[in-house]
Amino acid sequence: MKLSFNLLQLSAELLAKQYTSIGGQAVIDGVMMRSPNAFVVAVRKPDGKIRLRRDQWFGLHKKFDILKQPFLRGILVLIETMANGIVSLNYSANIALDEEMKKEALGKGISEEQYEANKKNKEKVGWTTFLSIGFSFVFGIALFVFLPHALTAFLERSLGARWGLESFSFHAVDGLIKASIFLLYIFIIGLFPDIKRVFQYHGAEHKSISTFEAGEELLVENARKYPTFHPRCGTTFVFFLLFISIILFAIIFALFPVAPNSPILVRHFLALLCKVVLTLPVAGISYELIKLMGKYSTSKWGKVISLPGMMLQKLTTKEPDDSQLEVALASIRAVLLLEEKFNLKEAKQKTLTVEEVDIADLSGIEGSSLGLNDFLGH
Repeated sequence: MKLSFNLLQLSAELLAKQYTSIGGQAVIDGVMMRSPNAFVVAVRKPDGKIRLRRDQWFGLHKKFDILKQPFLRGILVLIETMANGIVSLNYSANIALDEEMKKEALGKGISEEQYEANKKNKEKVGWTTFLSIGFSFVFGIALFVFLPHALTAFLERSLGARWGLESFSFHAVDGLIKASIFLLYIFIIGLFPDIKRVFQYHGAEHKSISTFEAGEELLVENARKYPTFHPRCGTTFVFFLLFISIILFAIIFALFPVAPNSPILVRHFLALLCKVVLTLPVAGISYELIKLMGKYSTSKWGKVISLPGMMLQKLTTKEPDDSQLEVALASIRAVLLLEEKFNLKEAKQKTLTVEEVDIADLSGIEGSSLGLNDFLGH
């Protein structure tokens, strides 16, 4: 069945993110993995081999120390991860669908040389990447900010309620609608076979991360036994985003009423603008909670707080097969090898260029002596 590069797949990728020093996301027939200084996309090719796209990661935090500070780093990670996700998605689509996409392009009169050039351009972080990020952001704001707010205002008027923008009730109802839209959205896209495969690779990514964190050798037989749930998953991040927005909006609008003497439509419009502006600070707070969850995930309170995220991940992860686990393990093995072989932690500038290699199985990647302790504190 033809896989299509569209909003459904991009949404699945964004749900699959993990905000850790080593984490990643599922892509089409593969997994992207990023360590603090390396960036690898592993994709299962139609011929059965695993294609590895290996690169050094030299983010903005390397250039500007202020971006390493709490709350600010969460905003940076969110933007960088979206950029990485779009590049990885384009790359994996090019690998998995190359022949089909090439045939379609040639049929439209595009030369083979132009097709190859266009394909490579999509695999770079450029203006088209940030255009895609902007479009995704607008889509997310419309679906998860404007629509819930409008429905809440409609319900308030229809029911004859007097919640008001300054009340906790208004924002609680808004949050409930927002959560319902989110759950329905995940459920619907999960019905698509192509998205289900992405969710299987999401599960494989979690299992490979858990294997690494347990200090076990990165082999399929070791990863197989771990759950598809992971406390630092981006799905849990979304839960925190929803929960924090309810509390934060209720407090802010109660303390600082929005244009109280203005017409009601003007007030709602200004409130929506405020919510859009506050999205990034809310994301920064949510990121810090995710980091905290990773540190205390085995504590009693940590398990309680992670429970809603775990329940959500039942929708965004599926049990992978051994072939999918092998791809996920290949991606994490590759980032560890790059970190160690080129001592990327000490690099003061970007020294590596993108390299693509094909391997038959995990034996095609050298082992690394790096462990979890080498990546704490990032």
